Amino acid sequence: MEHCESTIPITILSVDDHPLFRQGIASVIDSQADMRLVGEATTGNEALASYRSLRPDVTLMDIQMPDMNGIDATIAIRQEFPQARIIILTTYEGDVRALRAIKAGAAGYLLKSMLRKDLLDTVRQVHSGRRCIPADIAMELISPASGDALSKREIEVLKQVADGNSNKRIAIKLAISEDTVKAHVKNILAKLSASDRTHAAVLALQRGIIDLNCQQQVQHPAMKS
Repeated sequence: MEHCESTIPITILSVDDHPLFRQGIASVIDSQADMRLVGEATTGNEALASYRSLRPDVTLMDIQMPDMNGIDATIAIRQEFPQARIIILTTYEGDVRALRAIKAGAAGYLLKSMLRKDLLDTVRQVHSGRRCIPADIAMELISPASGDALSKREIEVLKQVADGNSNKRIAIKLAISEDTVKAHVKNILAKLSASDRTHAAVLALQRGIIDLNCQQQVQHPAMKS
């Protein structure tokens, strides 16, 4: 598609802590006449500083980064710049953090595996003022609570499991019986379709149900408070 010479390119800030991934993003953007990569950042704090100085039209924001994750960086940027247009990038489909990203004001949400196919169209749509969220993720976010929703207590137990605690230790920490812990673990494995405790912890981290880096628990979008 040809663009007239007077067209002002869409300025883009790329935020990701993996150099090779940023190089891939840069390569795709550089091939487009209507886009220009104006900056890169590797952490959430760098993203905020870069946004302040560059004021890009669109920001591509990875979710998992050191010092400040992409969700918190999105919140911080939009607190100062409510009109900021941010596209969240993630590795995992069905990521619980999708809901947090959208609530934080993200205008787009993309799986990294789909970037080469959908990145350019998503950038253009978001720049034009539209929100761009894949249909399967949107449906998951608006679907009613289902049988696989983890309860608040189950998430507390799962966090302890991910920290490497035994059932006995979890029982002491949460002031419940060891049998109750075992029952919760059994339910967790069933709801996550996990083969064992370690598998459950890995799945929970991947989906954003728990976040060890931030030392906080994240609610499942279908979970009632």
